[in-house]
Amino acid sequence: MPFDPHRFHAAAAYYRGGRIPYPPKLIRRVADLVGLGENDRVLDLGCGPGQLAIGFSYFAHEVLGVDPEPEMLAIAAEAAKGLASNVRFHEGSSFDIDQSLGRFHLVTMGRSFHWMDRPATLHRLDDMVEVGGAITLFGDRHIEVPENAWHDEWRVITERYAQSDPAWQQRRRAEPPHESVLLASRFSRLERVSLIAQHVSTVDSLIERARSMSCLSRQQIGAREDEVARELRALLSGIATDGRITEVIEWSALIARRG
Repeated sequence: MPFDPHRFHAAAAYYRGGRIPYPPKLIRRVADLVGLGENDRVLDLGCGPGQLAIGFSYFAHEVLGVDPEPEMLAIAAEAAKGLASNVRFHEGSSFDIDQSLGRFHLVTMGRSFHWMDRPATLHRLDDMVEVGGAITLFGDRHIEVPENAWHDEWRVITERYAQSDPAWQQRRRAEPPHESVLLASRFSRLERVSLIAQHVSTVDSLIERARSMSCLSRQQIGAREDEVARELRALLSGIATDGRITEVIEWSALIARRG
């Protein structure tokens, strides 16, 4: 994937409002499974607005969030104020990380690994993750239940606009899944944990979710961003009850340890 450090500049403002946060129960479960302790450090790589970095701050000595977009880092730093004094943020990317950042017991990535040179990133992390440590990839998906029937229409609309973005097209092409990339690396011992629950979103937050996608941001599609919002509002307003829509989400964490 071609590296564009400021791809999420315009989308950053909508990220915290539109993206569903990872549940604290899942974060705690991962912290327990990897044996994260009060003397350990965590690296949140591609930290975005800092949701995982702040979440893991309650279980670690220090968390370092790294992201190439200054706007994301500013939002993350503001969110951490008064909540997580042991979190700091650093401008950089997976191409910049090395042992100068220190060693970590846990490296987390939430919806960011696919933007990286994955084998090269894992090779660099092999020098940075301490013995007994782990890498964990977080994700979420809408499972196939009646409550999520509306999401197919939401996806049809967003993908119709997203297909004009070459990077989106590249991601759609067949490529090795994360599991295959991890199995071919030193971090080949894999374990997945997940949590399924209902989440209530507003029509406005679902439109913000679309705007938080880099392929639908104003810097990618210009004024057509407003067209996406109008189409989504027309769809969602006919489905929502009192402006709210229920989603059923599976949040997952893929834990990778050295084999």
